[in-house]
Amino acid sequence: MSKTAGRGWLFLYLALGLIWGSSFFLIHEVLHAIPAIGMSFWRCFLGAATMLVIVAVSRTKANLDLKKILLIGAGGMFMNGIPWMLFGYAQSHVTSILASIINGATPIMTLLALMTIFKSEKTKPHVIVGILIGAVGLMIALAAWQGFGENDPLSIGALVGAIACYGIGGPYIRRYVTPLGVPNTVTSLLQLGVSTLFVLPFYLLTGPLFVGEVTPSIAWAMLSLGALGSGIAYVFYYRVIADAGSAIANTVTYITPLVAVFLGVLVLGEQLYWYEPVGAVVVILGAAISQGYLTRKPKLA
Repeated sequence: MSKTAGRGWLFLYLALGLIWGSSFFLIHEVLHAIPAIGMSFWRCFLGAATMLVIVAVSRTKANLDLKKILLIGAGGMFMNGIPWMLFGYAQSHVTSILASIINGATPIMTLLALMTIFKSEKTKPHVIVGILIGAVGLMIALAAWQGFGENDPLSIGALVGAIACYGIGGPYIRRYVTPLGVPNTVTSLLQLGVSTLFVLPFYLLTGPLFVGEVTPSIAWAMLSLGALGSGIAYVFYYRVIADAGSAIANTVTYITPLVAVFLGVLVLGEQLYWYEPVGAVVVILGAAISQGYLTRKPKLA
């Protein structure tokens, strides 16, 4: 942590939780007029446009070549293009509350990826215990004893696939993108820009561009989701990492379900079943244990 940072990062940290927690509500609103793949496209496009403005205004320079662009773009596939399409599809069939709770298991997916694909995380007892507890939390949130209730199995699979992408994307970026030394704002621009190009043909070829009227409120929701949630939020995120460390920055995923549940119940009028908040608490507990927050002091980046 920066010695001069103090607690100034806390405001940005809380803002991140609010912005990313609101994204599930915003996705729900956007899907009234724009199909799932279209939502992903506009989210990537508006995020990339925002980052382009930030890079241009700050006059950030980067030494890029094709290899660097491809490596960064591949990270964008895991962190932006693919999971956002999956979240869009899933939220067409399940509540924003459930989507946010499953998203809360992202840290557990990251550890699984580190242990299996990247083989850079040792199989420590607290990691295994945390993963198992998190899995139990997901089963509780999904009401597994009821056969997942009224939830579409494909939608549940899409949500799990989306957080699996996040779980792979984080370690991938740390291993292959961070060592490139490209400024964070430029990295975000390239991730979102390549993701935009990746999603575009799917958007154009798989169905209608719009499924309803794009009202001013829906347009505002899409702009907020793209420019704020997918653009400016990353500037906040990297600032928190610089000032407080990545361990603290990544715990923002514990806040987002709280914001999403609040908006889902009070604004969208979604029904909250008793097992969903219980499952969410167990998921967060499992993630905290697996990351070592309850057994040791977390390492700073």
